[in-house]
Amino acid sequence: MIALVLIGIAAGCASALMFASITSGALISLLLFYLAPLPLMVAAIGWGPLAAAIGGVAAASSLGAIFGLNYCIAYAVAFALPAWWLGHLALLGRPTAVPPSSLDAAPDTHDLEWYPVGRVLVWVAAFATLTTFGVMLTLGDDPATMTETLKHGLDQLFAASGVTADEHVIDALITIMPICAIAGVFVVLTLNLWLAAKIAATSGRLRRPWPDLKATALPPLTLPALCVATALCFTGGVTALLAKLATTALMMAYAFTGFAVLHTVTMALKSRAFWLGSAYAIAVLFMWPVLAMVVLGLADAVFGFRARYLRSRPPPLPAP
Repeated sequence: MIALVLIGIAAGCASALMFASITSGALISLLLFYLAPLPLMVAAIGWGPLAAAIGGVAAASSLGAIFGLNYCIAYAVAFALPAWWLGHLALLGRPTAVPPSSLDAAPDTHDLEWYPVGRVLVWVAAFATLTTFGVMLTLGDDPATMTETLKHGLDQLFAASGVTADEHVIDALITIMPICAIAGVFVVLTLNLWLAAKIAATSGRLRRPWPDLKATALPPLTLPALCVATALCFTGGVTALLAKLATTALMMAYAFTGFAVLHTVTMALKSRAFWLGSAYAIAVLFMWPVLAMVVLGLADAVFGFRARYLRSRPPPLPAP
């Protein structure tokens, strides 16, 4: 227990330092800030969610004592809580159906049904929506006030940098900023969870088999939820803002399943690594191709492309 507490405190200290580095203004601090959940996720996956909870409480308390209550709340909601819960879900499993004679035996890791990766993506979307919506509420109580606050901030930023921006450009930036913010939070949380699992697997602390990521599929109710969120985008007010954020987060989840579809349908290609690498590079550099992955993920959810592809593949040749 003492070792668990020490590991949690060490992870919390590392995470708090990475989070607080953003106050230095250095460029490298931006990378450290984005990786701030990583130590807590490593502790959660490698030593259990209790270690991450201890580290999160220690880190949030330290930040609150040094920088104030706002930093404490921001860290707890945006970093500590997702790291603890996502790390808990990564290790969540239940026994599969076993014969009665083996009920008294200790279950092997391969005899457990682990929490699906697709459901983890839905939780990531929920945390991204909660975090971004909380940040937007700090700008005002209604969308009009939020827009004015963002516009005032952009005007000050352009004035300080000596750049003259057209009114239409500013309006476009204000429109896409929440979308870019929630997409960024989604990618950051997902990347940190993947890195934490890789670190735990490399060190031998991963207590579950590595999941087949190309088989990732979202729960069936995700598509109706996306349709409802899209419809609520046209209502107006804070409800419409929350619906737009939820829609963007769920579309990012479908983009990740779209990449999983791409990994599946390219399995037979000899130049598979080249095509996958090109797809990721284009998506990172230009961003708009992510919409194609969203469409691919949605199409797979409706028409089952991966299942059809796997059924059409010829059976493997027998070993000589």
